[in-house]
Amino acid sequence: MARQTDETYIKDIEAMRREKDFFFKEEHESPIPHGLRDKFSGLAYFPVNPKNRIRSRLVRDSNPQRVVLATSKGIPRDMIRVGAFEFEIDGTKQRLAAYKAVPQPGHHHEDRSLFVPFRDATSGKESYGAARYLDIEEHPADEYILDFNVAYNPYCAYSDDYVCPFPPRENWLTVPIHAGEKNLSLKA
Repeated sequence: MARQTDETYIKDIEAMRREKDFFFKEEHESPIPHGLRDKFSGLAYFPVNPKNRIRSRLVRDSNPQRVVLATSKGIPRDMIRVGAFEFEIDGTKQRLAAYKAVPQPGHHHEDRSLFVPFRDATSGKESYGAARYLDIEEHPADEYILDFNVAYNPYCAYSDDYVCPFPPRENWLTVPIHAGEKNLSLKA
């Protein structure tokens, strides 16, 4: 596979953002309340920066445990902690635990996505206070790219109709992540 140039990468992320903005403004399933969509002109984002794609190693838990994440509505969310990503940002070692959904009874397909909720030094200031999320496609190798340019706000950032898991304390980064979605103020 040919290595993507930074310019192509930036254009791809910007196109993905335009598609999401269109969905949030126009689609029935959008989390933006109907009464606010006329004023909605798009989400707020940090500028795309290829440097926010960070090489990481997933250190898998030898015996993945079921854990319960607290949520925005107090409804516990059962997850399985599969391991933790280890990486460096500006010379500072960081770790983010990765989770998978607990399989639902009667469903026979395996979740191939790793869920990585996090807070960082921008949370509650430039970015949504409760958390931002990364969804990472799982693969057999343990070398990954954590692309913070695609970090996104949970739907509860836009509407109280959603239940959103909070990151556990171990996923509170001490460094700022100036990437992905920013805070969005929606006023009627």
